[in-house]
This record gives sequence, structure tokens and C-alpha cells, in this order.
Amino acid sequence: MSFTTKPLPLFMLMVLFSPLAIDIFLPAIPQMTEAFAVPLDWMTQTIPVFLFAFGVGQLVVGPLADRFGRRPTALLGALLYLLGSVVAALSVDFSCLMLARLVQGLAASCLSVAAFAGVRDVYGAERSKSMFSYLNGVICIVPALAPLLGGVLTHYWSWSANFWFMGLYGLLVGLFLLFGLQETQHAAHVAKGRLFSWSRYFSVLRVPAFIYYASLVMLAMAMIIAYVSQSPGRLMVDMQLSSAQYALWFGSNALLNIIAAFVAPSLIKRLGQNQGLWLGAGLMAAAALGLISSQQFAHPLAFMLPIYVCSVGFCLLIAVGAGSALAPFAERAGTAAALLGFIQMTGSASLVALLALSGLSSSEQLAILMALPLLVMAVVAGRAGLLLVSKQ
Repeated sequence: MSFTTKPLPLFMLMVLFSPLAIDIFLPAIPQMTEAFAVPLDWMTQTIPVFLFAFGVGQLVVGPLADRFGRRPTALLGALLYLLGSVVAALSVDFSCLMLARLVQGLAASCLSVAAFAGVRDVYGAERSKSMFSYLNGVICIVPALAPLLGGVLTHYWSWSANFWFMGLYGLLVGLFLLFGLQETQHAAHVAKGRLFSWSRYFSVLRVPAFIYYASLVMLAMAMIIAYVSQSPGRLMVDMQLSSAQYALWFGSNALLNIIAAFVAPSLIKRLGQNQGLWLGAGLMAAAALGLISSQQFAHPLAFMLPIYVCSVGFCLLIAVGAGSALAPFAERAGTAAALLGFIQMTGSASLVALLALSGLSSSEQLAILMALPLLVMAVVAGRAGLLLVSKQ
């Protein structure tokens, strides 16, 4: 297979940097808490710190990708990821670890923007929607396998082995990109003028379709972040599962995500994008009801079954939402992808953090996030209907 004519495999490798940095060291968090002599709550903040850098970094990276191209942006990301991983592995101080996580987040933002903009460059507005679903399916491979690998690395070596593995991945993929990735940006679409201009962002934000679909993607991602953050406590602490049992339950959902993500394009093609979007949001809302009604049961399935249903809905929503948000843009694909990533990651992380301050139980918080996409769609549809009636 020629990466020059078929770069999708490289794009798939590029989007794995972010989930790898989130999921592989989850089984090592208790050991890291002891090694750094900090409370468990402090150590779990290494996840939102990464997500914050990942989201905010895309606002900087987007214009860089539009001006200098996708290939240099991806290569910079791989290099930073390697450096951040090595620093994290060698850290003996918690503040140094957090700094390394910020670097990893910025690195992952480079690779994500380059990958999503590259897909838009190569496959165009319509076909890229299916490609984004495939990327999401590949992303889900990491949560399926990374905790198992992380558990082995932590058991036989130490917590730092997880970060050495991340560094090795950054090195190997960086070499693949160096020798296999050609520039995908069309010469006519290279950004001119000031490198950083608010007008470029505002030109994207003024498109109502972008705001609508980006908001739905953000709400769906907030559910995933809440689930990932809550799952160690719910399964390993509340239900007393071992790290191996936790990895199996966590991985089973990721496996379901992989299947759903690869089936989603065909299902959406059969149903239509609008019906596929409503089905996805409906499944997420149904999962919210199931989660609330099963709180009294202390079996892992009581927590995971609603998650399974919600994950299928998430895949349908993402398959339509991400591609539809970027569809109106060609010459601004990098900036649009950066804004989408910023809204998706920083917005969802902020929403999860705000809900954590609400005083609601973890199940109630998660259920709210599951139901929000359908609520937003219903409100928008209702307003559109009122506007249509008022014009008649």
C-alpha cells in the first residue's frame, strides 16, 4: 500500500496519540499516587490537564497547519510527544509530571489537527464523513487494548514503563510520517496574511452548521470523559474489581465502540444523516434512564450496560457530527478542525468539571451528560419549527 496515494493508515496512527496518553497508564494511577506521594485526586488530574492542553493547543496549531502544511505540523507533534513522554518517565516531582502532560497534550493537538485536516484535504466534504467514523473506530482500539498493556507494563516494570512505551510509539510513528506522509494541503488553500487572526476563527464560528454540530460533538465527548474519569472509582473502588477485571470491562466497551464506529457509516447511509443523528442521541438518552434506574445494583453490568448503549449512540452521533461540522470548509480546514477540537475537548472537559461541582452523584452527572445531546437537538428542532411557522 502506498501512503502517498492512500494516507488513511497514517492518519489513523496520528489520531492514536491522544487516547494512548489517556488510557494506557490508568491501571498505574494507584502506583503513581504512592510514587509521587500525592492524593489520588491529584493524580487523576493528569487526565484533564492533558485534555486542556490538547484542546487549547489546537487553537494555536490550526493556523500553523493552514500556513505551513499538515506534514510539518504532524512531525512537530511526534517530536514533542517523544520529548514529553521521556520527561514524564523520568519525573520524580509531581509538577514535572504535570508539565510533561501539558507537552504531551500540545503534541497530540498537532497530530490531531493534521490528521483531521488531512482527511478533509484528501477525501473532500462528503466522503470525509465516513472517514471520520473510521478514525473514531481506530481511536477506540486504544481504550480496548491500552489498559491491558498498561497493566502488564506496570506489573512487571513500573508506572514509568507506560510513558517509555508512549515515547517509543512517538518515535516509530514519527519515522513513518517522516518517510511516508506527503503534504495533503492543496497549494490554492494555503493561508495568506497574518498567521494568527481572530477573523479566521470568527469566519468559522459564523457558520451556524458548524456551531450546531460542534456542540453536539462536544456534548457527546463530555459523556466519554466523564465515563473514563469515573470508571476506575466505580469499578475498582466501589465494586472492588481488580485492575485486570477493570481492564476487561473497560476494554469490552472499547471493543463495542470499534464495531459500532465501523458499522455507523453504512447504517447512516441507509437511514440518512438526520435520522442517524436522532437515533444516536436517542440511544444516549435511553442509556441515561437505564443508568439512573440501575443505581441500586452493585454489579459491574449495572454500570456498564447503559455505557454500552450510550457508546453505540455516541458512534452514530460522532459519525455525522464531526464530518458535518467541517464540511463547509476547504481552505480553512485546519482552522476549522482546530476549533472543532478545541470545542470538543476543552468544552467537554469544562462541562464535566462544572458538573463535578454541582453536588450531584457521579451517576446523576453521567446521566445528565448522556441526555444533553437529545435535549439540545429537540430545542433546536423546536425553534426551527417555530421560525418556519412564523414565516408562513
